[in-house]
Amino acid sequence: MTKRFLTRMQQVVLSAGVLWLLLPKPPLLDGMSFSREVLDSRGGRLAVTLSSDDKYRIFTPLCDISPEVIRATLDHEDRYFEKHPGFNPVSLFRATGRYLTSGRKRGGASTITMQLARLRFGLKTREVVGKFHQIVYALELERHYSKEEILEAYLNLAPYGRNIEGVGAASLALFRKTPAELSRYEALALSLIPQSPARRGPLRNRENPALQAAMGKKGGAEAARFRVIFRGLPATEAPHYVRRSLRATTGRSVATTIDRDLQRTLEDVVSDYLQSRKHLDLRNASVVLFDWQKMQTVAHLGSADFANRSISGQVDGTRALRSPGSTLKPFVYALALQQGLIHPDSILLDAARSFAGYNPENSDRGFAGPIRASDALTRSRNIPAVSLASRLHPGLYPFLQQASVRFPKPESWYGLSLPLGGGEVRLEDLVRLYAMLARNGEMAGHQLLTPEAAFLTLEMLRNTAAPDGYSLREPVFWKTGTSHGYHDAWSVGICGPYVLAVWMGNFNGRANPSLMGRIAAAPLFFEILEKLETDRQLPRILRKPPAGVSLVDLCPVSGQLPGAHCRSPRKGWFIPAVSSIATCSVHEEVLIGCETGLRRPDSLGPEAVRSEVFEFWPADIQSLFATAGLPRRQPPPFAPTDQPLTTRGETLRIISPRSGVVYTRRALADGELCLQANFSPETKRLFWFDGAQFIGACSPGKILRYSPGAGPHQIVVIDQNGWQDVARVRVEVVAM
Repeated sequence: MTKRFLTRMQQVVLSAGVLWLLLPKPPLLDGMSFSREVLDSRGGRLAVTLSSDDKYRIFTPLCDISPEVIRATLDHEDRYFEKHPGFNPVSLFRATGRYLTSGRKRGGASTITMQLARLRFGLKTREVVGKFHQIVYALELERHYSKEEILEAYLNLAPYGRNIEGVGAASLALFRKTPAELSRYEALALSLIPQSPARRGPLRNRENPALQAAMGKKGGAEAARFRVIFRGLPATEAPHYVRRSLRATTGRSVATTIDRDLQRTLEDVVSDYLQSRKHLDLRNASVVLFDWQKMQTVAHLGSADFANRSISGQVDGTRALRSPGSTLKPFVYALALQQGLIHPDSILLDAARSFAGYNPENSDRGFAGPIRASDALTRSRNIPAVSLASRLHPGLYPFLQQASVRFPKPESWYGLSLPLGGGEVRLEDLVRLYAMLARNGEMAGHQLLTPEAAFLTLEMLRNTAAPDGYSLREPVFWKTGTSHGYHDAWSVGICGPYVLAVWMGNFNGRANPSLMGRIAAAPLFFEILEKLETDRQLPRILRKPPAGVSLVDLCPVSGQLPGAHCRSPRKGWFIPAVSSIATCSVHEEVLIGCETGLRRPDSLGPEAVRSEVFEFWPADIQSLFATAGLPRRQPPPFAPTDQPLTTRGETLRIISPRSGVVYTRRALADGELCLQANFSPETKRLFWFDGAQFIGACSPGKILRYSPGAGPHQIVVIDQNGWQDVARVRVEVVAM
């Protein structure tokens, strides 16, 4: 009998062993959807998303969970966890006995492995069949996974009320801590809630009596007094950037370059600024702070308020196509510097001009006359910028294409309006362009500008005066922009290691007279920088000039190398062998008779003479000085007997139309050519001809309009002394 019994037992054990080995391997966490975490540059959380089944469920490795949590969970849920095979026979038999004798279904028999099986496979365990399936799944889990893997899976799926599952989300929602940072009583609370999450789940802003009672029962009077409330998950920070990062990557953890401190500084300053500008009806802004050394976005504000529907706050303004106003002008000057057309002190003309029918105006509708290139840029004069753009080869459009700025239309569509905001760009585009200037002309491994041109452009921008009331210790290289019709206000620049770009406007395109770069965007730009400097978040960067530039003495009037009669030279930059520069010829010494006060051709004569230095500009520039309210001091006239023969006829030159150019009627305003010429001081009248055909006459400095027919034309200008110049052009009529 004993032998037969032993044989049967051996068969049972052998069969059980075979069944144990044949148990299939169920999935542990494979296929489970978890929340995705978006992290800042230091690993802190910016956002936590919902899982695909609308749960907050943050995967947390067992090694990142506090031993206090593990200890409390095992003590209150399954103290024999390390010893049983998936179910506890003693507890199971005890619970079965209670059910058979009293008919009451009471808990207490489920192990952590069984609870994991119920949570993982959605089992209904209140019925006998469901309980049997739970035990089988528990055995399968124990067969194929270690105790550590099972405990880790349980702690990541345990319910904590509402839609919170797992200790990762629960510790964040209840205590604003990671599971590794939880204290003893916090761990106790997390071990008790899963036993009855509907009854013990924490309440918002008040304690749950059921949970507090359970804590007192398990942990004593001090534990009962420990306050546990539901705080919810922290609000998403940098929401526009977070949303973009989630779309661009996969995985449970998404790392970003956002600096949370800088992000909060940005948000606070923008909020306060808009609050203080309510009287100007300024309601929205997009701002990016970009580290040009690391080529990383460190703070990003797509709108002033993500949750504000009245401003369409969920729209990311940094990616919207908007007119950039004058913010592209620095790149016209950079290309002109690189191509040797100018240096920072070159004299440009700010006067009425027509460019093949395009007639730009300055924002003040006036003209500054002759002006230094650096001043023309910092004062954002339109006509000098367009004039330079017309001389670039290659021009601004192909340069921007090289910089990955995409336009929906070809270059001919925009023409010379591009430097004035005639095309639409993204704030992100401007950030990358200005970062390229800070990086000595380099972008994504390509040298788009020479280091010399980039450096001199920044030196020119450094001279832009800050708005009244703002000052920084660190130099700022910046530019404003205002779109036509007052729809967009911009301020973009470089300070320290950062490019800061500010846009202000309305996503619905509503115009506002206050939406001017210097009025709306520039003060916000400087308030952000001042706050960064005050908070010591603005590291100092020492910029060194590249080897290819030289600092030399220049004539303060002409911007050229000082001549023999130039006074008080000033220091200025230029690029040797590239910049267009010569010795100043503006200043000339004049001999004046001491008795008559009249000009003398030489020192020979009956009276003593004295010398004075005067400026001798071409007559057209001289008249521009007068028009701008800056008349130049003129030398006295010659005595009648000393009047020299004129030698300045060679200065008569046609400046419009340009010889060799093909003009089309659709490119001309009303099909007209603008006839304009440089002239000498002696010029009194200009006579214009098309070949032998007389067109008309005008005073020097005036523009004569002419509507030619199709074909070749020889445009001739003659002054009253017979001096002349010729421009050969061709006119084509293009069907509209």
